[in-house]
Parts: sequence; C-alpha cells; structure tokens
Amino acid sequence: MAGHFEPLPGGGAAIALDDVEISIIRSLAVQLLELIGPGPAEDTPGDPLAGLFAEGPSEPPSDPALRRLFPDAYCDPEQPPGTPRDAAEQRAHSAEFRRYTENDLRAGKRENALAMIHSLNALAPAGEGGAVLELSVEDSRRWLGALNDLRLAIGSRLEITDEDDTDDFYDLPDEDPRKPMVMAYLWLGSLQETLVSTLMP
Repeated sequence: MAGHFEPLPGGGAAIALDDVEISIIRSLAVQLLELIGPGPAEDTPGDPLAGLFAEGPSEPPSDPALRRLFPDAYCDPEQPPGTPRDAAEQRAHSAEFRRYTENDLRAGKRENALAMIHSLNALAPAGEGGAVLELSVEDSRRWLGALNDLRLAIGSRLEITDEDDTDDFYDLPDEDPRKPMVMAYLWLGSLQETLVSTLMP
C-alpha cells in the first residue's frame, strides 16, 4: 500500500503515509485554501444569506494559478485573429457565466481542500512515524478534486501547459530551485492516478 492508493473492500481507498508526506499534503492543501480565498459568506459573517445572493466576479483572476483553476468558459483558443466582434461576444458570455458560477466553484474547491485537511488531521499514528489513511468513496472524490486543483496550481507556477512538458523535469539537477515543486507535482500526479483507479468499476 505504501506510496499509492489501493481500493478498500466495499468501496473507498487507503494509502500508507509517513509523517513527512502527511505534512507536505496538509501544507499544500492549506496553501490551496489561501490561494482560493474566502467565500462571500465569510466576507460578511453577520449575514447568513450573503453567500446565497452574492454574485461572483466578472473578470478572470490576475493570478495565473487562479486562472488555471477558474478558466474562462467561452474562451476559444482556436479563435483566428481579426474577429474582434466574436472575441468581444465570447468575453461577454464568459463574464456572465463567471459572475453566476465562480462562487459555487470556489466553495466546492474549498470544501475539497478542507476535507483533505480534516482527514489528515484525524489520522491515528500507525507507529514508526506514519499512518494509514482510509477514505470513503465520497472522501475519495473530494481528495481527487483537491489533488487535481493542487496539480493545476503547481503546474501553472511551473508553466506546464501539457503533460508532455514534464519529460525534462525528471532529469532536473538537485540545485535547480524548481526541483521541490516538480517533485511535489509528479508525486501528486501519482497519487491522483492511483486514486482514480480505486474508483473505477
């Protein structure tokens, strides 16, 4: 089980993690929460209906990692130049879509990251500096969402636009300042892949 998720009888997944791995995942999940930011209800704690009726932003985030997490819905990368009217229409549709969906998307991503943190905090030591994490099917889906968001955010920092771009990362020298982030990106990808396999019928 060490190093990868395995299916549990009756559904769910399990993985053995050492203390360093637990600390790394928890730290990354906390950083993801900080990146995503608070929701509308957290901005106005005295008004329980604030989040229900709050509209989201209409402009894409300036941070590249957030743009990767919350991309434009109607952006057409194949749009040929010289069609400003179509481009303006796409921007208008994207702004409208973002205004009414981004808050819910942010809330879902926050819930996934929090579920990851809570499940790590609830771990009972298994001896020798590690523990076995067991996830229900629902928690597995939340972890899958959080792992995907973490990889998107880290990938944007590493300027990865395609998985094929990672081939050169395997031979990075230890002194390369990107090495820790690359190792985290590749490791999270391995966790994500094995977790997906536990959810397959």
